[in-house]
This record gives sequence, structure tokens and C-alpha cells, in this order.
Amino acid sequence: MPVPLYQAKAEFFRMLGHPVRIRVLELLQDGPVPVRDLLAAIDVEPPNLSQHLAVLRRSGIVTSAREGSSVVYQLAGGDVADLMRAARRILTAMLTDQHDLLEELRSSDVGTP
Repeated sequence: MPVPLYQAKAEFFRMLGHPVRIRVLELLQDGPVPVRDLLAAIDVEPPNLSQHLAVLRRSGIVTSAREGSSVVYQLAGGDVADLMRAARRILTAMLTDQHDLLEELRSSDVGTP
């Protein structure tokens, strides 16, 4: 029996649900990056990064290629970069709304003990 679309989407977002994986995707938005540069940019041990890269690779979100003695990763398609930009816009809007609400609460608290 095929997996319902909503379940497949939930599994997709669960796969993305780790800060290291999100950071890798952010770093790859501008183009291919060697593993050594990913390690320098992310505070994580090499085996840990390797595991996260493997998850992203198995999901088909990133691809890897050997260039000399280096392994270089890149996004499998532009849709992933679009997703990361959309997430940033959504979070910005959410935080702006929260900030506006906080300011409203603070201004209405004037004179309240």
C-alpha cells in the first residue's frame, strides 16, 4: 500500500529536523562545498558530519562527487535552496509578529503593578 502524501511530507521534514543538516543545506545554497569547508563552518566532529551527510545523500537532497582527494557536496536541485529561503521568510514573519505582540504587551503594562 502506498504511503499517503501527508505521511511522506512528515518523513521529509523529520529528515530535515536536525540543526546540523539545516546548516549543511544553508552552506550549500551558494554552490558546491568540500567536506573540509563544511567541517570548518560547523562545530561538529567529522564522524557526526559524515552521518548527517549520509542521511541527506540517501534522501536525494544532496549529491557528492570526489574531486582529487576531496569530497564535494552540493544541493541536488534548486528547490532545496528555495525551501531554505522560504523557511527563513516564514521564521522572519513569525518572529516579527511575536516582537510586535511583545511590544504591545509592554506598552499596555505601563502603570500596572
